Amino acid sequence: MTSPGHDDLVEEFRRHIGTDRSAHTVRAYMGDLRGLLGHLDSVGCAVDGIDVAALRGWLSAQHAAGAARSTVARRVAAARAFTAFLHRTGRLTVDPGPLIATPKAHRTLPVVLDEEQAGTALETGTAPDDTTPAGLRRRAVVELLYATGIRVAELCALDVDDIDRERRTARVFGKGGKERVVPVGVPALDTVDRWLAAGRPHLAVPGSGPALFLGARGGRLGTRTARRDVHAHMGAAEGDADIAPHGLRHSAATHLLNGGADLRSVQEMLGHSSLQSTQIYTHVSIERLTRTYNQAHPRA
Repeated sequence: MTSPGHDDLVEEFRRHIGTDRSAHTVRAYMGDLRGLLGHLDSVGCAVDGIDVAALRGWLSAQHAAGAARSTVARRVAAARAFTAFLHRTGRLTVDPGPLIATPKAHRTLPVVLDEEQAGTALETGTAPDDTTPAGLRRRAVVELLYATGIRVAELCALDVDDIDRERRTARVFGKGGKERVVPVGVPALDTVDRWLAAGRPHLAVPGSGPALFLGARGGRLGTRTARRDVHAHMGAAEGDADIAPHGLRHSAATHLLNGGADLRSVQEMLGHSSLQSTQIYTHVSIERLTRTYNQAHPRA
């Protein structure tokens, strides 16, 4: 809980970071900031007195409370953004943020489907003869997520005109409002066409606007419903193929690399600002290659 006296500062910081960070990151940072300010109030440290010791004290408390390394790492990033903001606006004479170390996260490989699993799941998930608006939407959502590797929030933000059937592309607005164009395969385009012809018109209302995917009440499809669509489709597929939307993104990236795509192209398709973020998928591919080699090669 933060002091009411911090409200104006919190709002100013929110506006400051909102210009180049995603809405999800802004929400997370705001929660982290309120936690930091609450800690500062509890130890009697004023905002203009924030130093390395104060930040380390807060982060140590997070660690002692059992926060995951990834959570602590995000809070370090939020604290650095906040102290940099304070320094830039003249509230701190020295920025202590760069002196705070980020804890190394445990490196875990993402869970992915293999190519055969993905193909089977896409074909046998939502019944092919399900021509209800919800059924057509589920199939289109899953196909488009797998075909493009986009994030579920990016999918929900798509407008009808963002799909270019002739060029087989989708225009996507990613984190920080960055625009990119990604290729879309024919099967995904076909499911989108069926959704637009026989699904979307049944859900559209005067206020639907240009949204590509619509929810039950005619508004833009929300990320929670999109995730439910993915689980409903994949959970109905043959075999153990239930996977979250981000798992489809992981799978798409891995399958592209398995098929010979270069890392830079996959980076651009996924909208990663850093190549390091994309390199995790090479580890997935190498791990699978090693396993296959050990099982099949006579001299493995």
